[in-house]
Amino acid sequence: MPLLHYLDQGQGRPLVILHGLFGTLDNWQTLARRWATETDLRVISVDLRNHGRSFHSPEHTYALMAQDLLALFDHLQLGPDTTLMGHSMGGKVAMRFALDHPERLAKLIVVDIAPRFSDMEHQDDIVAGLQSVDFTTCTNRQEADAALAKYVPNFGTRQFLLKNLYRKEDNTFGWRINLEVLAAQLAAIGEETMGVAPFMKPALFIRGGKSDYITAEDKLTNIPALFPNSQVATVVDAGHWLHAEKPEEVFEMVKTFAMS
Repeated sequence: MPLLHYLDQGQGRPLVILHGLFGTLDNWQTLARRWATETDLRVISVDLRNHGRSFHSPEHTYALMAQDLLALFDHLQLGPDTTLMGHSMGGKVAMRFALDHPERLAKLIVVDIAPRFSDMEHQDDIVAGLQSVDFTTCTNRQEADAALAKYVPNFGTRQFLLKNLYRKEDNTFGWRINLEVLAAQLAAIGEETMGVAPFMKPALFIRGGKSDYITAEDKLTNIPALFPNSQVATVVDAGHWLHAEKPEEVFEMVKTFAMS
C-alpha cells in the first residue's frame, strides 16, 4: 500500500492532524504552522486516502484508513508521546486508530464529531454539485464555482470544496478527491465507531456551539462509553468548521491539551 501524503514541520512532541471529508491537509495549514513555530510541537498534517495528494483506492473504510495511518506512524517512527487529532471524518479515523492502537498514542483530540452513526444525507447536495462540474468545458475556477453554486449556495462551503480543483498535465481541470468512490461510500463514512475496549488515555472533544455533530446525549453516554477519560469543550458561536471560524480559540485549546 502506498504511503499517505503528509507535511512534517516543527520539532518536539508529535501532533498528527487529519482533515475531514472532501478536505485536504491544507485546511489546517494556518494553525499547523502556528503550532509548529509557536509551540514545542512537531506537527504532521496528513492527506487521507482518496483526498488531497494521497493515493486513490476503490475502498474507503475506517479500518483501512486506520491501517494507512499506522503505516505512516511506522514510517515516521512516531513514539507513544504522539497526540492524534482529527476533524469530522478525520475525527472518526482518529477515534478508530486510538481504539485499535492505544499503545501508539498519548492523547486524542476529536473535532466536532461523535462516535455514533452520522446521517450523511446532508452531503447529497455537495456530491451532486461536485458531479455537476463538466470538466470537458470548464476552463477556470469561476466556471466551476458557478456550476457548484446551483447545488451549494453557501460561499464558504464552495471555497472549501474548490480547494480540490487542480489543473492536470493535459491542461484540463479535475478534482483531486476520488469523487466516484467517496460518493459511492458515503453511507460507510457515516458509520458508528466501535472498539473492542475503551481508549483509557486523555481525550479532548471540541465541538462548535452552533453545530449539532456532538449532542448532549453524545456528551453524556456515547463519548464516555468509548473514551472514559474524555472532556468535551465548546467553541462558542462556531459551527462545524470551527478551526476556520474561531482559529484563535482552537489554537489555544489544542496547544494547552497537547502540551500538558
